[in-house]
Amino acid sequence: MSKLLGVIAIAAVAFAVAPAEAAKHAAGGCSGTNLEKTETAIENMADGDGKFVAQKEIAAAQDALLNGKMGVCGAHLNKAMQATMAK
Repeated sequence: MSKLLGVIAIAAVAFAVAPAEAAKHAAGGCSGTNLEKTETAIENMADGDGKFVAQKEIAAAQDALLNGKMGVCGAHLNKAMQATMAK
């Protein structure tokens, strides 16, 4: 029960800061720290289509980062974060 409340609290904070985070990611926020935060949010998601999409986008972001494509990485990271906030 407390874990569920924690997830709900994280989701509430995420909804409050979503526009700022999206802008940060779009502006080249592709970093290990942002990837880690997004991966943590994905791990806390319930299984389903949204989680699958988020996992796919985070994998694409990691691949782009490894290939030095920071803009592409930021775009995929932004999509992954948005997927963590979808119902």
